[in-house]
Amino acid sequence: MSEFYTMKIAGLERNLPVCAVNEKLDIAGFIIFGDVEMTIKASEELLKKLPEFDYIVTPEAKSIPIAYEMSRQSGKKYFVARKKAKLYMKEPVSVSVRSITTNGEQTLIMDALEGRELTGKRVVILDDVISTGESLKAVEELCARFSANVVAKCAVLAEGDAADRDDIIFLEKLPLFFK
Repeated sequence: MSEFYTMKIAGLERNLPVCAVNEKLDIAGFIIFGDVEMTIKASEELLKKLPEFDYIVTPEAKSIPIAYEMSRQSGKKYFVARKKAKLYMKEPVSVSVRSITTNGEQTLIMDALEGRELTGKRVVILDDVISTGESLKAVEELCARFSANVVAKCAVLAEGDAADRDDIIFLEKLPLFFK
């Protein structure tokens, strides 16, 4: 297996590092941090595919640059489901999640003060990559706790079987590499 997997995303070619998940599976790591060109283009292309919405909600951390850029381009506010409660959170609401790229269980948290802004609003849930869908499901559960109307779930990439789902919007399929 090569050290990198080369693919086109939003018309831009990138070499993604191949990373071992375990002895049977490798994945190509999509790290958007610092890639301003990709952040702008991917956000632009995702926005073209989305229905009308009021807000963007994204899990912390790798999708934050995309949420920011989609917010900048659309003029719509974004919210981040944090991994840890912060001092400014007066009424933290949390759900648990187990993701393929995170070792062990993690928690996603939104403050109820922010969450109440989502009530009855059209919300887009955004992630960088959808693989198992667990992070997506956790954010969806958070949105449901605030009675948000989730109108779309999207990501730059859908990994493995996630690309066969008909309930998500994405730009490109990211293969899994079985050993």
